[in-house]
Amino acid sequence: MKVFADVVVAAVAFLHAYILVLEMFLWTTPRALKAFGTDRDFAEQTKTLAANQGLYNGFLAAGLTWGLIADDPVGFQVKIFFLVCVGVAGLYGAATASRRILFVQTVPALIGLALVLLTR
Repeated sequence: MKVFADVVVAAVAFLHAYILVLEMFLWTTPRALKAFGTDRDFAEQTKTLAANQGLYNGFLAAGLTWGLIADDPVGFQVKIFFLVCVGVAGLYGAATASRRILFVQTVPALIGLALVLLTR
């Protein structure tokens, strides 16, 4: 069960690392425009804000990675903390930006959280 939980945590971390890349470095490219449903003008006007958001997604990815490599009990605690952070951020994003965020971000975080809790 721990291996499966860690695979899900790693997938959530990877997702947030990918979002970091999209928001910080690829914001005005066709890939990011399609992923976020924006147009070129909006992307140009908001690229500094997007880079800031990307940095925060990087912190989430780093925290989840830390949880994966740290020994327990710290690793367990860090995974719980950062999965909750991802879940809350996803709920806020779903309420304020796009409902799709609920399925892309919150649901995987909650699945990971449940699996990590089941390892105890």
